[in-house]
Amino acid sequence: MDSQASLTDEPRPEDKRNDVQQADAKVELQTSDQTKDRIQSENTPDGLARQNSADCGSAGEVEESLSAESRSNQTLSSNGQKSSRPSSPGPHPVETTCVAARPTNPKLILCLSNSPSKAAGPPSDVEMLSPDSPACETIISDSSDFCAAGGVCAEDSGFAKDPGIKSQQAVKDSCSGGPTKDKGCPVATSTEEEDAEMAEGSGSSNMSQELTESQPEAIYKSVPLALCNLDKAWLGTPIEELNRIPQCAPPLSHLKATPNHTVTVRTDLLREGEVPTPYPSKFRDMWDDMSVKMPCSEKNLFPLETEDGSGFQSRWELIHTALRRGFKSCLDVRDAILRYNTAHAKKWDFTALNLFCTEYLELCEVQQLFESILPAMVDLALSAPCLCTTPIPLLKSGMHHSLTLSQEQIACLLANAFFCTFPRRNSRRSEYCNYPEINFYRLFEGPSPRKIEKLKTLLCYFRRVTQAKPKGLVTFTRQTLTSPPDWESSQTQLTRLHITCKGKIEDDGYGMLQVDFANRFVGGGVTGNGLVQEEIRFLINPELIVSRLFTEALEHNECLIVTGTEQYSKYSGYAESYKWQESFKDETPRDDWQRRCTEIVAIDAVKYRHFLEQFLPEKITRELNKAYCGFYRSNINIKHLPAVATGNWGCGAFGGDTRLKALIQLMAAAQAGRDVAYFTFGDAQLMRDVHEMHTFLAERRVTVGHLYSLLNHYFDEECKNCRTARPPVTLYSFIFEKVSAPAASNPEQDSSTSRVTPEPQ
Repeated sequence: MDSQASLTDEPRPEDKRNDVQQADAKVELQTSDQTKDRIQSENTPDGLARQNSADCGSAGEVEESLSAESRSNQTLSSNGQKSSRPSSPGPHPVETTCVAARPTNPKLILCLSNSPSKAAGPPSDVEMLSPDSPACETIISDSSDFCAAGGVCAEDSGFAKDPGIKSQQAVKDSCSGGPTKDKGCPVATSTEEEDAEMAEGSGSSNMSQELTESQPEAIYKSVPLALCNLDKAWLGTPIEELNRIPQCAPPLSHLKATPNHTVTVRTDLLREGEVPTPYPSKFRDMWDDMSVKMPCSEKNLFPLETEDGSGFQSRWELIHTALRRGFKSCLDVRDAILRYNTAHAKKWDFTALNLFCTEYLELCEVQQLFESILPAMVDLALSAPCLCTTPIPLLKSGMHHSLTLSQEQIACLLANAFFCTFPRRNSRRSEYCNYPEINFYRLFEGPSPRKIEKLKTLLCYFRRVTQAKPKGLVTFTRQTLTSPPDWESSQTQLTRLHITCKGKIEDDGYGMLQVDFANRFVGGGVTGNGLVQEEIRFLINPELIVSRLFTEALEHNECLIVTGTEQYSKYSGYAESYKWQESFKDETPRDDWQRRCTEIVAIDAVKYRHFLEQFLPEKITRELNKAYCGFYRSNINIKHLPAVATGNWGCGAFGGDTRLKALIQLMAAAQAGRDVAYFTFGDAQLMRDVHEMHTFLAERRVTVGHLYSLLNHYFDEECKNCRTARPPVTLYSFIFEKVSAPAASNPEQDSSTSRVTPEPQ
């Protein structure tokens, strides 16, 4: 098939989603993309207010790569992030073989040359299971696709694939477990990297260490349960029984602009299958501290080179002239961008863009890029005065505000970000020091293969939206928690849990509230070197990136809720092993506001330098409040709330303990009235441990308040005066002992506990 023609082909629909309840012994971590049945929850919560706090000094975006030495001394925490391996004093009898699932090789659409310089070697770090997983042997084998001689181009893609072949690696690591049993479990090959310096990794002891002879006899009752679960891919409540949108959602009220909700389209003309009409019809310029300073503003001026230096010209006219000259090579793109960013001419580096165009694309692909895709992106960017007519409010710290944009308007804003047109957004010393970067100049820097894959993913999106205008809306809501729960007195009991060591949040969690393991600067290093959970989600759902334009850094009691983004790409791998695979056609249904029924919440965890720090009562309370802020919705009956789809939030480079973070999220979800679907990303031991703990607590009707007190007692008794890196008694063994002991000695107390009713929502 002709490669040039293939660029204009629409992506094919994905196969239907497999039944998640099926426990297949050959389960693959990379699940097939399927038609997803999703919905959104209520748009603008009413019971929450905002607290204003902006800290320019903390505005440093996480962007720094891990050193090879630090990688080699780390293991995978179960969300695919790396963590330092703790010493495990307990027995280590189990060995489990975990083989990395090989992603299906997609059809090539564009070709790459077979130049040795383009061959991708094995990832510099190999992802393994978490420190608490059984001993595993991870075999990484990735057969890359090669273009046939003569430039054979297959269907449905936008950009070529890396032709390199990764060599195999076998990594062996001893971990503790139960009685010996071999088991195959898929593991993704990946690393955790944030754009800040590395924090101590996650990890905690496993259940076999907790079941020691010194503990009460009641603890041993859970051993048979653990043994029978060794070959399970999921545990707990079947995922089909959990709430999803649109099925569980109440009817939406009519979409309209309010003082707390900016709507940038004609709501009276909103129709299914039609491109929304911008409102108002003419551009309204707003150049102040409450709105985004648009590149097309008449107040966006550029100094002229005159003798007295007093002359100015419209920067938008300069942008218009520079971009309309056309592009024949990446050097033309560079020159155009630098014409209206002259102050950065000696600093900005376009190495990645140059390598992408000269080393990773065939001639037919280069022609398509410069003759079709980039010119269409220029048209889209320069249409800003016609499409983005409403002033876009800044979602500042402390604000209670929502913003609804059309997907076409978002595409226009992102095209401007690609060409680096937004004024005053290129320096941390500017008025936007507490906002994420939006201009894409860092995407073009350096020779990292990560940047190549990011360019493939984003240019796939731009190809799609310039070929066919997207027809929906997306809502961004900044939410602040001003009245957190009284955790110690909470009588709420834990809700249902589905936990699995396979699958992905974005695939199997369709229709649920999907957690973005966020940086406080939303998007993290998406335009830089970052390429972990948050950055990947922002790449495959690029409409999330526009939130960086107007969302100030999140404070400790704030979150960002995004409803309606669309997925445009499929991918494989993680961090160094991330690869764009092909274009993806998202068939998630739309709600009455014409938004995709995909709701994503960005919540940022605390970064810990020392393992014990996270057990401080104030740190636990902070994480509980942050998670609760993301999960809670005011004035909505809990029966209409979808389940939370999450995983090892804040672990890996942020140093969070996977088992503590699981409990925190279970507590916050219960307090908010939601069930939980938990994805351990290949860590079968973590899956069993968390399920066993959840079952133990649920059977004994332990309340959120009781569990909160146990966490505080654990710090006082085991962590406060601990002189080692980790306490000798693990958190889960402590909870097992404390909950079991009173039950054995005081049956009346246990009976009274069982009669506790959930706190009304």
